[in-house]
Amino acid sequence: MTTDPRNEDLLREMAPQVLGVLARRFGDFATAEDAVQEALLAAATQWPAEGLPANPRGWLIQVGYRRMIELIRSEQARRRREDLVARRDPDDRQYAPAADEELTAERDDALVLLFLCCHPALAPASAVALTLRAVGGLTTAEIARAFLVPEATMAQRISRAKQRIRASGLPFRMPEEAERADRLAAVRQVLYLIFTEGHTSTAGPALRRVDLAAEAIRLTRALHTQLPDDSETAGLLALLLLTEARSPARTGPSGELISLADQDRSRWDAASIAEGIALVTRALPRGPVGPYQVQAAIAALHDEAPSTAATDWPQILALYEVLERLAGTPVVTLNRAVATAMVHGPAAGLTALDALDADPRLVEHHRLAAARAHLHEMAGDRDRAIADYRAAAARTSSLPEQRYLTMRAARLAALP
Repeated sequence: MTTDPRNEDLLREMAPQVLGVLARRFGDFATAEDAVQEALLAAATQWPAEGLPANPRGWLIQVGYRRMIELIRSEQARRRREDLVARRDPDDRQYAPAADEELTAERDDALVLLFLCCHPALAPASAVALTLRAVGGLTTAEIARAFLVPEATMAQRISRAKQRIRASGLPFRMPEEAERADRLAAVRQVLYLIFTEGHTSTAGPALRRVDLAAEAIRLTRALHTQLPDDSETAGLLALLLLTEARSPARTGPSGELISLADQDRSRWDAASIAEGIALVTRALPRGPVGPYQVQAAIAALHDEAPSTAATDWPQILALYEVLERLAGTPVVTLNRAVATAMVHGPAAGLTALDALDADPRLVEHHRLAAARAHLHEMAGDRDRAIADYRAAAARTSSLPEQRYLTMRAARLAALP
């Protein structure tokens, strides 16, 4: 693709919008994705030489429309479908729109695409993986890391998801209210995972992908606007806001990672914290309480504390115990172990971490080694802390995290 980072950012932002338009109009996600990829390739080739078009989104939609029609006409089954669409739709839908024609919808295309990808023909894990690729723009490798599975496994899962949607024959459309509830949990999980990758990128030179985090918050806010009485959606929005509020203090002048304990809390976004706390405060009494509301409550306790030492760790530990019962995952268990150390001491925390040694999803993950290093450092076991910091640095693909962990090990090694 183009080497101009401004074009790359623009294409990444617009790809889900164009895919949403094509999938909604033609009802064929797999073919629409192929058409969008070809439109993006054409843009990456032509825009650097010819300049940015006046309406980049319209340009991409026009090229995508043309390619969709070519792909549809290339197969007999697609020709039959095209004839059916021709009898049902006006003639102007059979041709690519003008590049300067604004094809806006009352609903947010990316939000519609979220629901479209969370298809009833798919298992929840497959729907989430497919949507992360289509809406979040994550690579297969990034999605695999988010799910703690090998990249080849994730590639097969995404491929099977697309095949199942095609074979099901079910239409791509915004679900009715009864169907929407079945897909809502997957939609929320996708938004959370997109934000997580944006907040702390799993690979590359930068700690954050600001575009992904911002888009996740924007879409979650749009979802909350559509479903204002859904307490778990409100909890998710609160969680994202409360977490993102710390971002201004997470990196230093050279982009280096700054731990929560060492951050200048005066740089946190007070407006986002206030909004997040208000959201979760209103959501919790409505019930039923879900995992995102609990995580938002934990984030609120961190954001309200003037320092790490003054944080209400007993309450955070109690909330992690609730969260583990609601949605027990290896990462939740790891975080509970750290909270246990803050309340009952590092030895208790290390014992809690031992339960993860047999979990294949985390045993080689840098988070487990980093948590163990931190607790060994708390316990005064310098040699083990150094070894675990170095092991964690070797296991992460994020350069800022790698440098941070390496520096922690070096600082300990330099002590007399």
